[in-house]
This record gives sequence, structure tokens and C-alpha cells, in this order.
Amino acid sequence: MSKWNLTRQTARIIRYLREPARAFSIDGTYETKESPYYSNPARVAVHNFRITSRFRAVSQILCVFFILLNSFSPSRAASNTYPLHVEEVAPGVFVHRGVTALMTAGNGGAIANVGFVVGNEAVAVIDTGGSVREGEALLAAVAAKTDLPVRYVINTHVHPDHLFGNAAFLRRNVAFVGHVRLKEAMEARFSHYLTANRAEMGALLDGVAPVPPTVPVSDRMEIDLGGRTLILNAWPVAHTDNDLTVFDPASGTLFAGDLVFLEHLPSLDGSLRGWQRALRELAAIPAVRVVPGHGPVSAPWPAALEPQRRYFDVLAEDLKAAIDSGVPISRAVTTAGQSEAGAWLLFDQFNRRNATAAYAELEWE
Repeated sequence: MSKWNLTRQTARIIRYLREPARAFSIDGTYETKESPYYSNPARVAVHNFRITSRFRAVSQILCVFFILLNSFSPSRAASNTYPLHVEEVAPGVFVHRGVTALMTAGNGGAIANVGFVVGNEAVAVIDTGGSVREGEALLAAVAAKTDLPVRYVINTHVHPDHLFGNAAFLRRNVAFVGHVRLKEAMEARFSHYLTANRAEMGALLDGVAPVPPTVPVSDRMEIDLGGRTLILNAWPVAHTDNDLTVFDPASGTLFAGDLVFLEHLPSLDGSLRGWQRALRELAAIPAVRVVPGHGPVSAPWPAALEPQRRYFDVLAEDLKAAIDSGVPISRAVTTAGQSEAGAWLLFDQFNRRNATAAYAELEWE
């Protein structure tokens, strides 16, 4: 039954309860009660008292019912979403810092930096977070800062902590923007990402769905937000094979996605040598600050690249030495990069897998 029909039927019931000397049929017609029972004033008084009490009880129940019905409607639920905390790192540039951790139910999957840029006519969101709930909270954060519509959702790469919130932006006339290879990567990995994270995240992954880019970027693209142009660059294989950066010349802010990590050890899912080349090219972007994929939401540019460049150099040198000495991969990955352990968070969670991927790449040089 629709909300409208339910309301009409409820109104008929209330009219019946307020007119006790009539019988009510569900089709809305009335029948006058003219039995001897109703000719006795005392009996009518008792009957009316019972009906009045019943009317009050039913009215209270109905009030609670309609309050709850309204509360659980999609529009009401969205409007009640608590906004994600964001920091304005430059005029019109807002960023939420993710926690430095793996995705869990405790942190809601909110481990990546996500943000948005506000122009004179529209807003662009850069990454949507690790759950639909985080995406909704990011959307609420936009609404708390501006009345302008979100026209673009830009995904910097395929990893789930950056795009599991995409579904929160569906049905909003939004263009989803990503690397030309992002769609293929999502088709290959999305199901695995959901399965792999379900044990830790549980019901927080409900509603998560693949939302591939409707606007693919193969090289360079500009997006106009009204008096503010964002420059998007698609990169060769580095952190992944589908990395995309977003540069805002108006503020000198570079959203680097996971091409740049701060404090959190970089996670290699592409090519070590390709990532080292990308760092050299990234340094040429005339930014004044960077928003990394993980870590502090704003850092001086290009100085922010130095810790990551050092780690990659150490990892590559250690592995090349092991390969040249005939050390097998099983032993090499236990020692490579260990001198960097004290400089990074989550070192133990990621260094060995980085070394494993890099060894396989470097042994063919």
C-alpha cells in the first residue's frame, strides 16, 4: 500500500472512531446503527467513553508510526547523515583525513583521504571513501559548506578505500571520472575486494556497488567548475595501472591519490620502477601543497616526496643486491627495506608484499 493510500485509510478509521454511532466499511461508506442498544443513553455514554479511549490510543500509535515512516524515508535519512569532518586546506578546497590503519568496522573503512573542490557553479569530489556510509557523510559535508551541486566524482584509482562510497552519489546527475583503465580494473577486482573486506567490515559494506567511470581519462583532461578549472592527469603504471591526479591551479593544490603517501608506508600494486619515474614527473607539477592518498591532508610540495623516494631507492637497492647475489625471493623479502622500518606506520603490514612484487619486477632487469 502506498503512503498516500495508507494515509487515506487511516483518516477513515479516525473518522469512524470519532463518530461511534456509525459502522465503518473499508471502502469508505457508512451505515447508521439503529439497533435498540443505541436508544439507551447510558449505553451510548459507555460506548462513547470506550471509543474515545480507543481513539486516543490509536491516535498516539499512528503519530509514532508516521514519525518513524518519515524518518526512514531515503531523503530524510540522507539529510540526517552526520557530515564528515573536513579541513579547508586552501580556499574552497576541503579534505577529510583518513585514519592510518587497515579497513575495519571500527574505523568504518575511512582510511583514505577524501575531499572536494568548490567552484563558482559546481563541486568536484575527489574519492568517496571505504563505504557508502562514508560517501553519504562526505556528501553531507559538501552540503554543509555550499549549496552548489556536485557535478563530478573523481576516483584516483581502483582501491576500495577510495571508491566504495561511490554509490552514495548515484541518481544525482553526477559524472564519474576515472583513468581509462579504471573500468577494467573494477571489473577484475571489485568482487574480490568486497569478499576480502566483508569479514572485517560486515554490514558496513551493504549498498556498496561498482560504479565505473562515465568519463574516462586517457591522458590529460580539464574540468570546469565555474571560474575554477581542475587539471586531471592519467599516469602510466605506478602505484596501480589506473592512477589519476587532480591539480587545482587556483590554489596550487595537488590531489595525488596514492601516488603519494605520507607517514603510511606506500603500498605497491603496480610497478616500482614506474612509480619511481612517476615521482620525478610529479615533482614538476607547479603545486604548493599536496593532498596525499594517506597521511596529513596537506604538505609542502615537492618536499613531501622525499621520504617516499628514499624508501623506494632503499628497497630497490636491497633487492638488486640480493638478486645479484643469488638470494632467493623467500629470503630477500625478509630483509629488503628493513632500514626504513622506523620511518613509517604499517611497515610490517606492507613492506614484505612490496618487496615480493618488486623482486619479481627487478629480477628481469
